[in-house]
Amino acid sequence: MRRGGGMERVGLFVDGANLYHTSRALGFEIDFAAMLDYFRGGTYLVRAFYYTALVETEDYSPLRPLTDWLAYNGWQVVTKPAKQQADPAGRLRLKGNMDVELAVDMLELAPQLDHVVLFSGDGAFRRLVEAVQRMGVRVTVVSSTRVQPPMIADELRRQADAFIEIAEIAPEFTRRQVEPRGRAPLPPPASAPRPSRATPADPYADTSGEPEA
Repeated sequence: MRRGGGMERVGLFVDGANLYHTSRALGFEIDFAAMLDYFRGGTYLVRAFYYTALVETEDYSPLRPLTDWLAYNGWQVVTKPAKQQADPAGRLRLKGNMDVELAVDMLELAPQLDHVVLFSGDGAFRRLVEAVQRMGVRVTVVSSTRVQPPMIADELRRQADAFIEIAEIAPEFTRRQVEPRGRAPLPPPASAPRPSRATPADPYADTSGEPEA
């Protein structure tokens, strides 16, 4: 059912760090321009959000080219300062949880939507999904069960109205294949990946480490 008739009104919410780890585990990179085209097909894409934490220092941030590009190419980018912390192995990690920002935006926009698409496997979003559903909005979660352990929490998958295995739709917005990180690689797509459309590649891959929720 579509409120107000016409095309289905869709809101796209991307947990940037979660999507990065999922795509790297499966062995591909995302072309964010192609992703917008994919979700605009046959729907009215009201808003596309991308959430990530940034390290606010004077040094160059590998995330900045991506967030700047997204902001100028149809995405609503939501960031906040993050801190660099060393894990027990001494590897630097970005610490910055964006759950609250994503939840606030989704709840505020929900009355204008028919369908929410959430790119995340974080079980912390289960209650958010439930709240949005009570507002009459259908929720689809995009993540992966093709790696071990699965990238999506079971409680989030069960709460969603629909679950999409990202490996099945990845050929529609894959930038290029990359070396998977410690997990099973993505099966070869049925067709060649789309050519690059200038989306900055692999923004998290640097010596400062990868972002974490």
